[in-house]
Amino acid sequence: MLKATLRSFLAHKGRLLLSALAIVLSVAFVAGSLIFSDTVTRTFDRLFASTSADVTVGPRDDDLSGQLPTGAVQTVPASLAQRVAGIDGVADTHVDAAVENITIVDSGNESVGPTTGAPTIATNWYVTDRSPVELTSGHAPEGPDQALLDADTAKNKDVEIGDTLTVLAQPGSFEVRIVGIATFTTTNPGAALVFLDTPTAQARLLGDPDAATSISVTAAPDVSDAQLKQRIADELGPRTYEYQTADEQAESAAASLGGFLDVIKYVMLGFAGIATLVGIFLIVNTFSMLIAQRTRELGLLRALGADRRQVRRSVLAEAALLGLVGSTLGLAAGIGLAFGLIELMGLLGMNLKSTEMVIGVGTPVAAYVVGLGVTFVAAYLPARRAATVSPMAALSDAETAGMGRPLRVRALVGGIVAAAGAAALVGCVVSSDTGSAAAFLGLGVVLTLVATVIAGPLLVRPVIRVLGGAFPALFGSVGRMSQRNALRNPRRTGATAAALMVGIALVGGMSVASASMTESFDDEIDKTLGADFVVQNQNFTPFPQEVTDKIRATEGTGLVVRQRFTPVAVRLPDGERVETTAAAYDSRLDEVANVTYAEGDSAAALADGSIAMDVEFARDHDVTLGDTIPVRFPAGKNAELRVGALTDQDTADGFGMRGGLYFGMGTIEKYVPDGQDSALYVNAASGVGADELRADLERTLEAYPQVQVRDQADYKELVRGQIAVLLYLVYALLGLAIVIAVLGVVNTLALSVVERTREIGLLRAIGLSRRQLRRMIRLESVVIAVFGAVLGLALGLVWGVCVQQVLALQGMKALAIPWGTVIAVVIGSAVVGVVAALLPALRASRMNVLAAIAHE
Repeated sequence: MLKATLRSFLAHKGRLLLSALAIVLSVAFVAGSLIFSDTVTRTFDRLFASTSADVTVGPRDDDLSGQLPTGAVQTVPASLAQRVAGIDGVADTHVDAAVENITIVDSGNESVGPTTGAPTIATNWYVTDRSPVELTSGHAPEGPDQALLDADTAKNKDVEIGDTLTVLAQPGSFEVRIVGIATFTTTNPGAALVFLDTPTAQARLLGDPDAATSISVTAAPDVSDAQLKQRIADELGPRTYEYQTADEQAESAAASLGGFLDVIKYVMLGFAGIATLVGIFLIVNTFSMLIAQRTRELGLLRALGADRRQVRRSVLAEAALLGLVGSTLGLAAGIGLAFGLIELMGLLGMNLKSTEMVIGVGTPVAAYVVGLGVTFVAAYLPARRAATVSPMAALSDAETAGMGRPLRVRALVGGIVAAAGAAALVGCVVSSDTGSAAAFLGLGVVLTLVATVIAGPLLVRPVIRVLGGAFPALFGSVGRMSQRNALRNPRRTGATAAALMVGIALVGGMSVASASMTESFDDEIDKTLGADFVVQNQNFTPFPQEVTDKIRATEGTGLVVRQRFTPVAVRLPDGERVETTAAAYDSRLDEVANVTYAEGDSAAALADGSIAMDVEFARDHDVTLGDTIPVRFPAGKNAELRVGALTDQDTADGFGMRGGLYFGMGTIEKYVPDGQDSALYVNAASGVGADELRADLERTLEAYPQVQVRDQADYKELVRGQIAVLLYLVYALLGLAIVIAVLGVVNTLALSVVERTREIGLLRAIGLSRRQLRRMIRLESVVIAVFGAVLGLALGLVWGVCVQQVLALQGMKALAIPWGTVIAVVIGSAVVGVVAALLPALRASRMNVLAAIAHE
């Protein structure tokens, strides 16, 4: 049996090739994501471990971190350095003055910072054995107008020693002359670094010559980091400041990097999941057809003494061999994929070394578990079917397995699963809680997908009769035969179409969701934004006060209303403590925004000591107008604010701003005095046109390339662009699913041609031309592909409507169906069918007629 299995595998290796490709793709994405994330993690662990001070004393970590930033920089007294230096076990101390809330521009007002999302960091220059850079040309900065720049930024932005740059910092802008270049001695994380001398960094970056962002402490040789940390905490007070050892700093930095790595890892694992799911359909179909074609061969094995268990093990052994080959090739492809990602990161400024690629023990294990597991699971049902072949099948011209068997069991199981899925989706629609609705949605999506896969063959005959109904009229007998070929084995047609259905269902659902989100945001912008223009940073971070001052001084500017954000924690009457982001506005908010109030008005909401919140949020937490609630601001500042107004805005919980909290500018200036403006709502002065004002504002902001002027149309385009990023990912997943689905259709048609060799020979003998034969196979492929598209779109539209119901609980209540995308998908599916049929049709048309008729 082992010899027979090996010979069978080698005899059908060409037919198994396309199935192996599906395994290779899924394994490659799994292995590639693990190798890349392990490499980045180890590289940065080394960076953080080698550059962190033995102990760092910094401002106490605020439990409100993670919300939208205020723009304020938390500091500690610089005098702590001298105080800490006197503690037993301290070898040395340094004042740190480092900020990321800056922009650096050149003489042409072009940003010198990275464009990949990495930060621009300004810090003070001092040299230790743990410095991440070393001075390689020029000299150290001395005085308020000198600076160093890192070598990578200097190269990328064509900056040389002697050039003048402008630093746009929170306290104000200032010019520096580059007097030296510093080169990274470790991995460059992609950031731009500018170094000032310590007094300049304190005064110009922090606005206080007596402040520091932290104190770096070096331990004496005989003192451990943990011991020194404890001594410093005992001296300064255990809860006065934040104390971290080098290991704790490295762990904290790695945790913040983890979010970036998780995005890449989960995206790649998403591709792996799609490849695996669609690949299962391909492998099931391949083995089912191979077993159907080998009915006589299996019958002979049974007649010669092989029992059912041996036949089943033989088929599973073939699957294991296929999985082993696919996993090995996939692991190699995954290494190549990880190498490509590392090189891509290098182009984006993160200089990882491909020679230090990390291939942990878990990576090959995961690769082979996925590859072997997929093929084993997919081949199990065909293997069981093979074991049921009777020895008498060797003596008869057995009909292709599965063609005539009833579908009652599928109908029963599929109906039960579909009913459960429909119930879950109904639960999603009627639920009033976002978490419950999302849980019902996830369950409903899984169950309805499984139900469609199970019951798909039941839909083949009615749907394909409709889809191919015009074929006889358009293509005559060739069209009629192509339609009947698709109908002759509903199981095979359903499984082939299912591969395409998965990808199209995904893109259909996400297209409805994205179109609905876009429509909702457009409606909300139209309803709420009343200002002529909004001035914001392109990444929505706060900007320096001088921007506000210059906007106000711009000719043609009328009303300017400021917006600021701050993280807060509110203690509500029902006992819940909610951490969220609150906004603050100037008093004339009504002139630039249309706010709908359930109770109260803007004057009451923005009064000193008052706060406004969403009426539904207030109702859920037993808050009524006039109640006083405790509010905690950053740096441990507390306030008692009176609820002055309740709003009724659709998007109160958007962008992480749970509860729709906001108050007057006087309140935030009292409790977050160093905060910066996040947006300016600007109206033109009387007699000034909007286009004229925009031109003046853009001239004012030429020196601030990070700040942009937007009107309603710009805002809508910005939202569409952000939603499009999600859609691009979905389209990429769809592309992968289509590639594998095309492989599935090609495989099915190729095996079908082999299965129908004698039939094709007889058709050619009675007058069917090569051209007609190719057309017949193409039409069969097209109708199968369109059938999968129709099922996928029907499923995807249902999912999309349910996703929109979840979004409606977050205020995005508009439902939009992207009919253009729907039509494009159907047309694209027909094209996919044509492309998939090219090779099988060509092979069939080149058969020798007499050899085909004699084929058994």
